[in-house]
Amino acid sequence: MTVRSSFVVVANRLPVDQVNTPEGKQWRRSPGGLVTALHPVLAEHQGTWVGWAGGVGAAPEPFELEGIRLHPVPLSSEELERYYEGQSNATIWPLYHDAVETPAFKRRWREAYRVVNARFAEAAAEVAAEGATVWVQDYQLQLVPAMLRELRPDLRIGFFLHIPFPPIELFMQMPLRAEILRGLLGADLVGFQQRLAAQNFVRLARHLLGLRYEGQTIEVDGRRVKSGAFPISIDVAEMERMANDPMVQARAKQIRAELGDPKTVILGVDRLDYTKGIELRLKAFRELLADGKLTVPDAVMVQVATPSRERVEHYQALRVKVEREVGRINGEFGRVGVPAVHYLHQSYSRSELAALYCAADVMMVTPLRDGMNLVAKEYVAARADHGGALVLSEFAGAATELRQAFLCNPHDPDGVKDALLRAVHVDEGEARRRMRIMQRHLRTHDVGHWARSFLNELGVPETEAA
Repeated sequence: MTVRSSFVVVANRLPVDQVNTPEGKQWRRSPGGLVTALHPVLAEHQGTWVGWAGGVGAAPEPFELEGIRLHPVPLSSEELERYYEGQSNATIWPLYHDAVETPAFKRRWREAYRVVNARFAEAAAEVAAEGATVWVQDYQLQLVPAMLRELRPDLRIGFFLHIPFPPIELFMQMPLRAEILRGLLGADLVGFQQRLAAQNFVRLARHLLGLRYEGQTIEVDGRRVKSGAFPISIDVAEMERMANDPMVQARAKQIRAELGDPKTVILGVDRLDYTKGIELRLKAFRELLADGKLTVPDAVMVQVATPSRERVEHYQALRVKVEREVGRINGEFGRVGVPAVHYLHQSYSRSELAALYCAADVMMVTPLRDGMNLVAKEYVAARADHGGALVLSEFAGAATELRQAFLCNPHDPDGVKDALLRAVHVDEGEARRRMRIMQRHLRTHDVGHWARSFLNELGVPETEAA
């Protein structure tokens, strides 16, 4: 018999990984801001998280871990290819990121997206108690709110989009446009990272469906659907603790020594994704070396590019371009034992990333488009010494909050070069002042604040959302 919960989270992935231990395969909670923020609410209400557990074929039976009920949803290999790699990541992802790469539109992908979204909606309807709150997450599940409302009109439904929401002109290219918009309008509250995204949404409802809106509230089917900006954040206290750990501090010193104790360590940490601007960042660094404004070994760049969606064609092509650019820079400006760019195409633990943040004099976060970019916030939180400088794209959501960063237009190579040089040469007192202001903001706007503000707006009482 299914156990029902008064609070349900629906996301593409469950917040767990299966690991091999001496006792056999076991589930462990995966790191990440979303589960950190929602764990207290889920634990308080004996809540349920609905999502895919990884792997293909039949899903594992529902199970409990650290006070959270986990309800796995199955995906076949064909659905993984069409719903996830296809419609979600080759159609919606590029379109919502300003069509940085050309979106691909395929009918079989759209059908798989409908089928899988319906499966998630049915799973949520099954585990939600009468009058429960259900919070649906992100672009893979945009049809779920309306499907769920059809099945369970008694529920209070929230939806949060973690990536940008495009302007009308771009969204109108989507063959599923009306269906996706109606899907989102099934929620009582639709949350976005940025105020402009929420405005795009209400204007689209008027333009595409002829719906009336007032401020950020849309009238649909006799209901009022609210939209708003809720910028996501990180577990600031956890990152500060990690950065202050003596082992992490020792590792940071070791990293600098391994790099040859350069005067300036420039760091990039990204998923290997075409939205992240990695190739343009490398070119800006190469031009500064060619101009003689930076020199090796005084300045070195470390670029961590975490493997991502390696079966998607755009990502395969990007890896070739990035690795070619790294090879060119090292061929022209490196020497034996002293590369100009240390390129790392692998995943790192949280503690190793914290050590890299502590070791870096300059952090470059230069996406062409990003809903938020939590790496920028992690770097700021890790700099308990108040040192370091952040070069940040104007087109990352984080730029609206981290105004003391060195902001740049990543499409403008000269602008990126200028911002990087200003960050490299910033006066120490000025760097500390900028970092202190950003840290103060993050401490009062952490991931817990994000979850509380959304759930309060949805109507979950303060005590429940705490």
